[in-house]
Amino acid sequence: MYLRIVDALATDIAGGRLHRGQQMPTHRALAATLKLDLTTVTRAYGEARRRGLLDARVGRGTFVSETSARAPADIPFQIKVDLSMNVPPQPMEANLDTRIALGLKSIQDQSSFSAYLNYLRPGGSDEEREVAAKWLRTRVPNASADRLIIYPGNQAILFNALLALTAPGDVVITEALTFPGIKAAAEKLRVHLIGVPMDADGVQPDALRRACERHNPKAVYLTPTLHNPTTATLSPERRKAIAGIIRKAGTFLIEDDAYGMLEPAASPIANLIPERTYLAVGLSKCIAPALRVSYLLVPDAAAELTLRSNLQATTLMPAPLMVALVTHWLRSGVANQIIQAVRNEAAGRQKLAAKFLKGLPFATQPNSHHLWLSLPRRWNSRGFLSHVARHGMALVGEDTFAVGDTSSHAVRVSLGAARNRAELAAALQFIAAAMKSSVASPQIV
Repeated sequence: MYLRIVDALATDIAGGRLHRGQQMPTHRALAATLKLDLTTVTRAYGEARRRGLLDARVGRGTFVSETSARAPADIPFQIKVDLSMNVPPQPMEANLDTRIALGLKSIQDQSSFSAYLNYLRPGGSDEEREVAAKWLRTRVPNASADRLIIYPGNQAILFNALLALTAPGDVVITEALTFPGIKAAAEKLRVHLIGVPMDADGVQPDALRRACERHNPKAVYLTPTLHNPTTATLSPERRKAIAGIIRKAGTFLIEDDAYGMLEPAASPIANLIPERTYLAVGLSKCIAPALRVSYLLVPDAAAELTLRSNLQATTLMPAPLMVALVTHWLRSGVANQIIQAVRNEAAGRQKLAAKFLKGLPFATQPNSHHLWLSLPRRWNSRGFLSHVARHGMALVGEDTFAVGDTSSHAVRVSLGAARNRAELAAALQFIAAAMKSSVASPQIV
């Protein structure tokens, strides 16, 4: 019986009869209404909390959860609040469970699942690429299907782009702090990364110019929008300057637009130098990581043939059923609705961060999933990370992102992974207190 109550709750939340943040009846009131034993209702509420359907707030009662994310008991390694993974929040408004089910049903009704259970053309069908190109044209007006390849995630794009543009020993320039995925790909391909200085507005054009003149790089890798980890977003003027530097250097830009859909007004550098840009647009940061669907716009037909061949040799193809689902969402407008819900939730969580971290030095943007928190001199990043980990929380320090030596003394706080705003608020309160406290003595075993 208690499981029937939980299933009914899940159905009503998915159907919109119960909405995010709505207060639930007390255990005793619901037991009386259903004419059940109080223990049965208590057990049902406990299971619903474990599944992430409900949240209990001390002194206030039980509420419909703000998110569909998993319960903390399901998180490995005893980390109960993991603010290390930069994932999008899962607000109820995104309604992913229902939209996945409805999308798959539509696919099944139209062509059956069996059509997507075989080997398909690497890089996507003509129709899938055309739908994706049309969607991208809101930010990249010259996006065309014949220059677009569908990949299983941005990481596969980065690896294959480096594979196409470099040989072992070649140099690729990036920001002094950069995405760990490009570091991992470069290491496997024995490509040498050179980091160039940044300021509050992102990579410094003069430093990039000098690095290009000195190292003659085969490519430049940048995240111009909501940079990971600093959140810096390049101004239009700086984007124009960087485009000119890359054109003059005769090199190529690998532009990681993983966060671009969270800041749609920011025009990709690819719009300035399409003939020299490999633009990677993923859904992991604006919808969900496990979809593993990303889009690569390449400069020309020759590059398209090379990158499609690389895809076939490394991962063959993205999962056809996931591509079909995403294509259905793009065509119907559902993808934009989900992205808007994620963007709204990101903005709400940033407001929480501004409240609880008020007076502390951090860099962020209104729609970012993360912030870059500068530590006081009495803390080093490893000591601070160890301290919060002993209290069941995970963050990421600057060593993870550094290319060469860096003077940065900060940690990345990812706001999207907290199950709901209440959990995030508690985590931010702890971080603020830790920042203001004396350095904890190291744990000795």
